[in-house]
Amino acid sequence: MAEIDSHINHQEIRGMRDSAPFILTGLSLGHAIFHWFSQSFFVMLPEVVATFGLSGLQVGAISATREVVSGIIALPGGVVTDTVRRHWGLVLAGCIGLFGVGWLIMGISPVYPILLLGMAAVAAAAAMWHLPAAAALSQRFSDRRGSALSIHGVGGNIGDVLGPALTGVLLLTLSWRGVLSIYAVVPLLLIFIVFWAFRDIGRTGSPDRLSTGFREQMSNTGKSFKDHPRLWGIMAVAGLRGMASVAFLPFLALYLGLDDELGLNYAALGLHIALLVGVGVVAAPLVGYISDRAGRKLVLIPEMLGLCALTALLVPFGEGIGLIIILAFMGVFFFSDQPILTAAALDVVGEEVAASTLGVFSFSRFVLAAASPLIAGRLFDEVGIESTFFYISGIYLLATVVLLVVPMSAPHSRSENGDGDK
Repeated sequence: MAEIDSHINHQEIRGMRDSAPFILTGLSLGHAIFHWFSQSFFVMLPEVVATFGLSGLQVGAISATREVVSGIIALPGGVVTDTVRRHWGLVLAGCIGLFGVGWLIMGISPVYPILLLGMAAVAAAAAMWHLPAAAALSQRFSDRRGSALSIHGVGGNIGDVLGPALTGVLLLTLSWRGVLSIYAVVPLLLIFIVFWAFRDIGRTGSPDRLSTGFREQMSNTGKSFKDHPRLWGIMAVAGLRGMASVAFLPFLALYLGLDDELGLNYAALGLHIALLVGVGVVAAPLVGYISDRAGRKLVLIPEMLGLCALTALLVPFGEGIGLIIILAFMGVFFFSDQPILTAAALDVVGEEVAASTLGVFSFSRFVLAAASPLIAGRLFDEVGIESTFFYISGIYLLATVVLLVVPMSAPHSRSENGDGDK
């Protein structure tokens, strides 16, 4: 009798772990942790610059390191993720552990190159986490893909809001090294919880789908891009969007925090960045829902144009109440476009190559975006922050032009075909 009760309890627990609400909530919370710490680093950046005496180009190299490592990991990582889908729980647990190790390395780094090494570990962990997480959500919510990925993005946005605000307060009493040491402990304590929660997340579907080999998976991925040329256009827009975003956040932080710019204190700096992403917490699910119903392009084109205009407006109006208004409006668009671009790609491909496709997208972002923060850093050093903002605005404008000519599936077409146009 006891064995029967134990078996029933085990089945109930596994049933809970396999439920769509549990998976969406759990992955969104995990996403919040990754963004909490990653976004907090921008609040610490002025103090990091002071500690190591960094130039704008060296600040750009920190973001470039993140992009390079993310891209190198993502391309084979996406294919590997699809081939080991029965072990996604282990992959996610490993990612959260590596994330903690990366922050620990950064917190104790005696020299700038060690800081870059820690950032590389953080980037590798974040890149690998997103692949099985997004693929699992795409599979579980195939008819509400934009909404599910946007809610997952909201998890990240919540971390983006709370992280900078809390970090700004902590920096009033702790050094940036002390804050990072605290933050490093949390992911390391969560390794076993993450494995328990998600150990069965990829064990669905036919046995053939669970045991696809690496070479066969590469072939399937290549066939998807050959059969659906629109993926190349969506990938180009995502890459351009990545170029803009990886250059914007670090130099916004320098603009807000450096004494020869606005010179805000750490608490005010954290609150301004929290404002930018806080608006996205409310906006992203609504924008994702609209994209599911009205179409991806109807949402993406106004977003890209809005980001283009608002970034340029930081030059004449980037202080006081004007700065607050611009950051609030930017928050509506800044964190909601990436989930919709991801959904647009997954509308087209089948579930068996979902993570592989995301890996290719991340790699393309690396190819386009790796040099972007270096360019922004050079402009910052030689011309000033105004040139950096105009550079980012121009990238958003180019992304809009590309987006205008990229065909995307209509909402009714996605719901009828399941995975988009064939």
